[in-house]
Amino acid sequence: QVQLVESGGGLVQPGGSLRLSCIASGRIGNINDLGWYRQAPGKERDLVAMITSSSTTNYAESVKERFTISRDNAKNTVYLQMNRLKPEDTAVYYCYANLRPKYLVTSQTYWGQGTQVTVSD
Repeated sequence: QVQLVESGGGLVQPGGSLRLSCIASGRIGNINDLGWYRQAPGKERDLVAMITSSSTTNYAESVKERFTISRDNAKNTVYLQMNRLKPEDTAVYYCYANLRPKYLVTSQTYWGQGTQVTVSD
């Protein structure tokens, strides 16, 4: 089985920073894209940032210049460094991984359980 476990969420004041981590574990063959979505109450889940296997990145317009996504292939981990946080960044953040488990011949997308980020005074 494959699992994604996120960490690093919490409560932070506006202008502060948080770093989210997501570790993929299990019988993993190879990992393609990694990324983060977020979902605020009453809203749809939206893409925040993604990074390909060749480290090409893509960001939502609202987080450009504030958030940075990176990956450590040796650790099967993806990070999201969030700086200059705003109240509108408050949401549950979900990581995902498009990967091929060793017991399959095709890739699938797996999701973490989500971590709450709250930006408030």
